Amino acid sequence: MYTVPVYDQERVDDLLTHDLHIIQSDEVFSFSMDAVLLARFAAVPKHGRILDLCTGNGVVPLLLSTRTEAQIEGIEIQERLADMADRSVRMNGLESQIKIRHGDLRGLPNQEGPGAYHAITVNPPYMPLQKGDIKLNIHQAIARHEIHCSLEELMQASMRLLRNGGKFSMVHKPQRLGEIITLMKKYRLEPKLVRFVHPRQHLEANMVLIEGIRDGKPDMRILPPLVVYQENGEYCPEIMNIYYGSNEGTK
Repeated sequence: MYTVPVYDQERVDDLLTHDLHIIQSDEVFSFSMDAVLLARFAAVPKHGRILDLCTGNGVVPLLLSTRTEAQIEGIEIQERLADMADRSVRMNGLESQIKIRHGDLRGLPNQEGPGAYHAITVNPPYMPLQKGDIKLNIHQAIARHEIHCSLEELMQASMRLLRNGGKFSMVHKPQRLGEIITLMKKYRLEPKLVRFVHPRQHLEANMVLIEGIRDGKPDMRILPPLVVYQENGEYCPEIMNIYYGSNEGTK
């Protein structure tokens, strides 16, 4: 592990079996299971360029680096989180593969040009912005609510940034799946794979993983559900494998 500054109110956590470390803080939004599931679900090329939108503290780029030799970029609008992500990249000695950008993803298509990336991943804010519903600190509010970027703006930017045939992978809430599919089709990110994540077998889904292909043909598959917990409270075998088992290669 390389030496980088770790400031007050920050800690260094392990990323389980990957022998990676990440800087986190209770003052800002830390990563959770949805990011880990996205990093395993996403179809990534062996080479080329991958972009992680709304990268937060950089957990998805760090995890993707265990599955591919491609160049990985993460963009984050919150300066503090972008700085934490950048230090985590340097802590793990991955600066030759991962680049963290501080900025607004809506401006990235004009900076990079059309079709700059082979794959895009995103774990975006889940909640649309409504007046009076933000009671969190500003870092958590931006991570959870569409303050700086709406779902439609995210899809529009992704369409412009992906090359034809490039893959778009996202984790979101099932309650917004209808809107998600409508916007993906509008912006030529044809939905191809959907997988629902259930906390327990008898409970309704609380996450959805979805993959689209830029200018793909209509042909959507619903994958078997992913159940997180067994009835005894322990992780199901697939979750155990994701967290503690061997890495899977690219799709």
